[in-house]
Amino acid sequence: MSLTLVAPILIGWLAGYVVNYLADVLPSTRRFSQPTCLECNEPFAWKDYLLFRACQNGHSRKTRSWIVQVLMMAFSTYIWIKPPSKIGYVLGLILIIYFAIAFVIDMEHRLILHPTSVFGFFLGLGIGWLKWGLLPTLLGGLGGLLIMLAFYYFGVLFTRIRTKRLLAQGIEADDEEALGAGDVILVTILGFIVGWPLIWFCLLFGILLGGFFSLLIILWLIVTGKYGKNALMLFIPYGPYFITSAFLIIYFPKFIQMFVPGN
Repeated sequence: MSLTLVAPILIGWLAGYVVNYLADVLPSTRRFSQPTCLECNEPFAWKDYLLFRACQNGHSRKTRSWIVQVLMMAFSTYIWIKPPSKIGYVLGLILIIYFAIAFVIDMEHRLILHPTSVFGFFLGLGIGWLKWGLLPTLLGGLGGLLIMLAFYYFGVLFTRIRTKRLLAQGIEADDEEALGAGDVILVTILGFIVGWPLIWFCLLFGILLGGFFSLLIILWLIVTGKYGKNALMLFIPYGPYFITSAFLIIYFPKFIQMFVPGN
């Protein structure tokens, strides 16, 4: 291994610690706090937490912890070799950390947290300004906001129809929504980051990704004979797919150019 790659690998490992720690504590405390076991809420000794040991009651850490560590080392090494244009390695890594925290929390808890949204707002505005200029950044945020508001209200209508159908079948309905206000905020931030007009592609590709994985889930329910009973109770978080789409736009521009020439 080249000695020049040692630094990004170590930095990526530390970045993985940051992502895992914040993804573990923010959903429950909304602040920096001592990590606890996600199974039994037993506080971790810091040494055990950093060494990925089981809690005092014997519950092992989530596989997600190791996946995050490996991916953050890989991403750190990649942008060390090919830093994203105009923002460079340091800001590029900070953005990946933000993406990863928001991705994991939304995937595991279906939450877009206010602390991450506030941080993402200023980070996205700054990165967009550096990368695209002020006007495309602001237009990207506005475009993301307006488009997602339309989707949000369509989701509210869908939820009402779904609730009526569930009640008609004698199934107790919950208040789960197809999209939440947090998704609107997230896409506004992503609009700052990818700018105008790429925000439309970011949303379209994210929706297609979400639709593809939703189709796989539906097919699995059909194969296992659970579709009729569970179809209307099925919701997936769309935030991770929008984040993945924005990640590809920023860090793999040649991939995006295959679909949107000139960007």
